[in-house]
Amino acid sequence: MSIARIDLNKFLTPSTDILHLFLYLCRNITLFKMSNHSSTNLLDSIHTPADLRRLPIEKLPQVCQELRECLIQELSINPGHFASSLGVIEITVALHYVFSTPEDRIVWDVGHQAYAHKLLTDRRERFCTNRKLGGLHPFPSPSESEYDTFTCGHASNSISAALGMAVASRLEKSNRKVIAVIGDGSMTGGLAFEGLNNAAGTPNDMLIILNDNNMSIDHSVGGMKEYLHHLHTGSTYNNLRNRAAQRLMQWGWLSDDRKKRIITFNNAMKALLNNQQNIFEGMNIRYFGPRDGHDVIELVNTLRNIKDMRGPKLLHLHTRKGKGYEPAEKNATEWHAPGRFNPETGERIKSDNTNQPPRYQDVFGHTIVELARQNPRIVGITPAMPTGCSLNIMMNEMPDRTFDVGIAEGHAVTFSAGLATDGMLPFCNIYSAFAQRSYDNIIHDVAIEGLDVVFCFDRAGLVGEDGATHHGAFDMAALRPIPNITISSPMDEHELRHLMYTAQLPDKGPFVIRYPRGNGEHTDWECPMHEVPIGKGRKLKDGQNVALLSIGPLGNTAQRAIETFERKAAEQGRQLSVAHYDMRFLKPIDEDILDEVGRNFANVVTLEDGVRNGGLGTAVMEYMNEHGFNPRIKRLGLPDHFIEHGTVAELQHLAGIDEASIIDTLEGMTQA
Repeated sequence: MSIARIDLNKFLTPSTDILHLFLYLCRNITLFKMSNHSSTNLLDSIHTPADLRRLPIEKLPQVCQELRECLIQELSINPGHFASSLGVIEITVALHYVFSTPEDRIVWDVGHQAYAHKLLTDRRERFCTNRKLGGLHPFPSPSESEYDTFTCGHASNSISAALGMAVASRLEKSNRKVIAVIGDGSMTGGLAFEGLNNAAGTPNDMLIILNDNNMSIDHSVGGMKEYLHHLHTGSTYNNLRNRAAQRLMQWGWLSDDRKKRIITFNNAMKALLNNQQNIFEGMNIRYFGPRDGHDVIELVNTLRNIKDMRGPKLLHLHTRKGKGYEPAEKNATEWHAPGRFNPETGERIKSDNTNQPPRYQDVFGHTIVELARQNPRIVGITPAMPTGCSLNIMMNEMPDRTFDVGIAEGHAVTFSAGLATDGMLPFCNIYSAFAQRSYDNIIHDVAIEGLDVVFCFDRAGLVGEDGATHHGAFDMAALRPIPNITISSPMDEHELRHLMYTAQLPDKGPFVIRYPRGNGEHTDWECPMHEVPIGKGRKLKDGQNVALLSIGPLGNTAQRAIETFERKAAEQGRQLSVAHYDMRFLKPIDEDILDEVGRNFANVVTLEDGVRNGGLGTAVMEYMNEHGFNPRIKRLGLPDHFIEHGTVAELQHLAGIDEASIIDTLEGMTQA
């Protein structure tokens, strides 16, 4: 890296601030210093994949090593998704070397693995802005680069999307190649199988890269994991088949009809010779592998051999998450997104959490164990997030009562419904943004029957640097119209425990508890639990001029804002006061509170960490209109556009739900 090559125009955007510019310059100066002590400089000549393709094949291992070193250094100070990106470097280099991107399409399944892809596609100089406000997106985004073909923040969609692109290419009579890169964890998702099924019956030339590392974030689970573990096709057989196929094509014998008959015969013979049935070839998707996903030269040769073959095909590659960095290889789950660390020693740099409140997820994890010891009906379900949601605490103590169902949110819900049908009490823990994928299952399989299923929606509200695909913005608005369902959001850890206790009592029906990512409010969170009356909020403070109705942890922000507002008003000689209500339940909503507010207040503010349209504010407006009240209502919540990435504090300010915004709103309501 040469200082003379730094291009600020590539970095500067309308939202760039001085801190980002400072980090950018510091990073490039660091790389400049490193280059004076290193002979690894191939990356300096690679700005786009076209530059990569000009290198001789024997240089590719060095490119992979430089990419690995670059990511280790960068992610040690600018945290992101670490182990996944290290594990797919050779695949990334081989794909961009063999295929003519961006004309050829690479569709990534989830963006955890796409950092090397970003570095090779003219974003290395801006990579220090990754996941920062105004900087590079946390996942591939078509709005950011022509090399990013599809939004990929949620798992299992790559095959379906790539199939659509492949069919479009065929309809346009284009020679464009389309490749889906999907991990074995994402292959547990139902959408992946729907895509495979359609690919088998639709004319297309798509290539599926199955990146098999036996991991999602935690270890992969289920029958697909076991199947892939035992799946094997001998290299001798594959080489023989490839040579035969090439000769038949040269002779013109592989028409579409003949090809289908030959492939069917080929699959039957392989199953007979190997004494196993290949699920992919059983669907007439040609299978190659398994291969070493870290041998970049062999990968290039394999991809060259199969890239022009007609029909759908799958290349099965074995990789290791965290490849090339020993601490990450040994514990890929902890190194999925490790935060800052010392790249030389592997020591993770943690902030001082002394006397800090626990994370909401950990309060959930310990509380469900406490409840399950008392209630033998309780079982725990998670779609591939036992560590992320802290259900692993129960899993360690009660393994026969906890179920990781893989990346399959819809199945997690319907599986829970089946458990509830026969007397169990499932706590189904899903990240809020991922729960969107199970909407029909919640309605059709749980709500219609009024089954006792407790939905714990972790990561509700703004989650920060993971951006638009991961914000838990829509759950309240989406679920509120559904009959038979209770929707709640605790203001703090004590309320979370009380709501969990209430939800496991008999005959509560479908019960949603949504709570945020991050730390709570209390170090003394282990309070005795008690039942909360369903649909009842609480008045936290009396007031005369404005009524503020909040739901969830933003109530703590509201408390601080009210204190500041009233103090400043008093300093100015104005006697103003704000009544504060913690609604606690969105559905059923507390009508006694709404009647009290409607009778006594001309100014009402609602506050929520979900979308304004359809959430708490909308519910309050509907009630006031229907019951003849006419207060002026100001709704504070997430706006009607997708919010990108940044720190939670930055995003709350942009959305107008931080302390300063609440104070400004109260000021405006009392001046009018």
